[in-house]
Amino acid sequence: MTQTENRNVLHATQIVIKEALGKLGFGDDMYELLKEPLRLLTVRIPVRMDDGTMRMFTGYRAQHNDAVGPTKGGVRFHPDVTEDEVKALSIWMSLKCGIVNLPYGGGKGGIICDPRQMSFRELERLSRGYVRAISQMVGPSKDIPAPDVMTNAQIMAWMMDEYSRIREFDAPGFITGKPLVLGGSHGRETATAKGVTIMIDQALKKRGKEVAGAKVIVQGFGNAGSFLAKFMHEAGAVVVGISDAYGALYDEQGLDIEELLDRRDSFGTVTKLFKSTITNAELLVKPCDILVPAAIENQITIDNAAHIQAGIVVEAANGPTTLEATNILTERDVLLVPDVLASAGGVVVSYFEWVQNNQGYYWTEQEVAAKLQEVMENAFENVYNIHKTRQVNMRLAAYMAGVRKVAEASRYRGWV
Repeated sequence: MTQTENRNVLHATQIVIKEALGKLGFGDDMYELLKEPLRLLTVRIPVRMDDGTMRMFTGYRAQHNDAVGPTKGGVRFHPDVTEDEVKALSIWMSLKCGIVNLPYGGGKGGIICDPRQMSFRELERLSRGYVRAISQMVGPSKDIPAPDVMTNAQIMAWMMDEYSRIREFDAPGFITGKPLVLGGSHGRETATAKGVTIMIDQALKKRGKEVAGAKVIVQGFGNAGSFLAKFMHEAGAVVVGISDAYGALYDEQGLDIEELLDRRDSFGTVTKLFKSTITNAELLVKPCDILVPAAIENQITIDNAAHIQAGIVVEAANGPTTLEATNILTERDVLLVPDVLASAGGVVVSYFEWVQNNQGYYWTEQEVAAKLQEVMENAFENVYNIHKTRQVNMRLAAYMAGVRKVAEASRYRGWV
């Protein structure tokens, strides 16, 4: 992902936010407030590597808007992290929190690194160093981090421990996505995929179809993609295609998902074990009922949108479809469930985890699942109704639903 493409992601987000605010009756002053994060901290983190050398890493933490409440959002470890990407992701988090009606604004963090090339201990030193660098601007009532790309419950545990040492009190509510034994919530690891599964079910109902027998392609086989393939398979759908960073597998009769899950490595790669692979680009245009981009940005573009054969596209990744492609899909009557709605399950269960930490009372897996189902179904219905009544595409409808809360809170506070 180049800097230019990341800038386009931020710019595309700003375009839709401006349009959404205009549809809601807000003026340019509100757009000026919401088009960029209120705060962006850039940090340099010195880490002693296992070979004794000292290496400097660059990290970011963006807080988009805290008018509604504390900011909330993940921390990603990736070699392609950029300032503009972190800004755009923090804005998307504000939108997600608004869509599912959480008392949060959006935040996001990232460190430019490749965790695949680092040892366990090096990752621990980096995780702790990041918390030390941002400790003044985060906390259970300020800004609550969570896992994101290439980070996990172990990294969240190190970060929580470091924050607790700095503050000299136990602070499980500082971070979500923790291991269960450290105050994590049931259902957090699978939350994003569960949310996408609920969205697929709702979208199929709008088209008068059922999950059983539906042909599904999942582009991306990381945390969200692999769990989603598993849930779809268990629900009776036929998963005909999956992919990872190295290629894709497609079989119109259906893939053996259990075997693929068993053979994937810790970074979600499995296609290198097979000879008959195709490219990610080829997979996107294969025949299916439901296409789920669950990998990276800018996968469905003006170049391939007209060739997408799915009747329903559900975005599990952030920004996989460009604005031009969104318009093409809408004109072709493809039902697009946008990222800020489809992938909101993760932040919903993160909110549940934070609530449980704050009250010191923990819910069962069944309770978490039932609450997630209710929140996601209500959010889908709200966005779909805006889409129908206001005659706008689903992405703009989701942005309208998402930006309303933060705009109204900012206005009541007198910021605009």
